[in-house]
This record gives sequence, C-alpha cells and structure tokens, in this order.
Amino acid sequence: MSKKPTKVKPKARVHKDLDGLDVSIDSFGEIRSNTNIEKINEFLNKNVDDKKLLDREDSERKKAGKKK
Repeated sequence: MSKKPTKVKPKARVHKDLDGLDVSIDSFGEIRSNTNIEKINEFLNKNVDDKKLLDREDSERKKAGKKK
C-alpha cells in the first residue's frame, strides 16, 4: 500500500511589515516563531490600539509623546 500524500498548508497572509512570519505550536504547547518577539511587539504597539487603555488619560499622553 502506498502512503497518502501529505497536504501542504498554505501560508497565512500577513502585513507587509511582518512578511515571512510563521507561528506554530509545538507538542508541549509552546509558541514557536521564526520572527523575534520584540519585532512583533513593536509592530503591535504601532498598529493596534489597546482596548483596556482607551479610557485612560495617561496612556494618551504617553502616545502623544511617542509621536516625536
């Protein structure tokens, strides 16, 4: 008997700044990525608003200070 051919998983579409990002979960439940976590965090801080901090005034002051 011949083995069934394995299905090729398609690559996920990602933002152009994170091109080549590949994230997987190993058998121990650990998240594995081919991109540095600091680069991912920097991207998220720049492009995503934190829902928990939307109502806080001090977070808006910090954001205004970042946009130098």
